[in-house]
Amino acid sequence: MKTITCILLVLIYWLFPLTTVMAHHVLGRPAYSLNEDSNTPPSMQVETRIGSYFVNYMVFPAFPKPGKPGKINLYATNIDTGKPLTEQVTFKVRDDSWFSDNEEQLGIQLPDDNVFRQGFVFSETGDYIVTATFETGGEPYVIDFPLRIGQPAPIGPLGVTVVVIVLILIGVSLIQRQRLQNSKIRNAHQEMRQHKAEALDSNKS
Repeated sequence: MKTITCILLVLIYWLFPLTTVMAHHVLGRPAYSLNEDSNTPPSMQVETRIGSYFVNYMVFPAFPKPGKPGKINLYATNIDTGKPLTEQVTFKVRDDSWFSDNEEQLGIQLPDDNVFRQGFVFSETGDYIVTATFETGGEPYVIDFPLRIGQPAPIGPLGVTVVVIVLILIGVSLIQRQRLQNSKIRNAHQEMRQHKAEALDSNKS
């Protein structure tokens, strides 16, 4: 039991940096005019392939904060021809929660120098999913990207789960140890009574 507890404690140490915040909040309102410096390093840059397109997605500024303007840059090129996407892209956002279906439209953007730029402002700290959709060649494309607003908490849902498991194992270990001690005490009392009974029988004889 001690070995299992130690292993789980080690898992907590390694998993905490990988966890995300279990925070789900009301969505903020989008902002369409930004004063952010375009050279600000992105907080996240994702490259992915979907259908016939190669998509590059970036979020500015480096650490989006609640109540502060930020922006999303999306760039998509056709894998076969290398030509950039020219159709409009619709940006939507929803709370990153298993039980939330609240979705809001951030905006519909046309390319600016082949880049689709979407501004945003979120009123609450939390984890969100941004969805970019477009249609080209008669085929719809839907791309989901995570977006974190504010600093993440040190313990996320996975970390909480591990802590709960560790506490349960510790509780089980303590209960088993208490039962073992009680059993030893009962056996000791039984042995004492047995010795007394044997002593009385020997004296009578």
